Amino acid sequence: MEIAGFALWQVGIALVATLASAYVRGLAGFGLAILLVPVLALALKPVEAVLIASMLGLMIGLTEIRWLINQAERSAWHIGGMVVLTTAPGMALLAITPAPVARLLIALVALSAFVAVLIPPREPEIPGRLNTLLTGAASGVLTGFAGMPGPPVVPYYVGRSIPREVAKASMVLVFTIASTTGIASGLALGMMHWRLLLLALALFPVVLIGNALGHRALGKISDRAWRIFAATVLGAASFAALLKLL
Repeated sequence: MEIAGFALWQVGIALVATLASAYVRGLAGFGLAILLVPVLALALKPVEAVLIASMLGLMIGLTEIRWLINQAERSAWHIGGMVVLTTAPGMALLAITPAPVARLLIALVALSAFVAVLIPPREPEIPGRLNTLLTGAASGVLTGFAGMPGPPVVPYYVGRSIPREVAKASMVLVFTIASTTGIASGLALGMMHWRLLLLALALFPVVLIGNALGHRALGKISDRAWRIFAATVLGAASFAALLKLL
């Protein structure tokens, strides 16, 4: 038996991974793609995992758009602009990369973000323009190649001593822009198929539930606990993906 062309075991993995990653997103402000894509890429084609994560990221981001605009740091718009310019090249690179190699690189990307978050928090001031633009460029390439704009963006915000609400809103705004750009790039490159949209629509209610549960838990933890949780999530995601591949 199949659902939208996917085997039941594939749908089952997608449901569990989506609920867990959405909960983390609601709590940490990131995690939907970083957690979801490596797991989905083990059950689906890497490009399918990337596009499904992008669609889910856009859907949930649109439900929070007013909060994002009001709370996000202005740097998020600069990073988002670079993401728009560099996502398509990343997706084109994914299309020509063998699936086993792509899966390994996706896992290593998540691991690199974990290492970056371990660096002690910096001052709250916005980094220089070059740093910001390079963060956006790297995020865009990774959006296209791995469906994960987070590895460069999470250390940029979580690694600074700024209020977690500002950090969370800024990251989610960048991720929403990245999701939109990823979908547009997929359409332009002819990689988007109706069955992917159907699966994303079926998973979206699970995203809403998981995100709401995570957001409710956010108000019960301190800033320090939040940063520790963010680092733990990144570490667990990357090591789990690497162990599965090995």
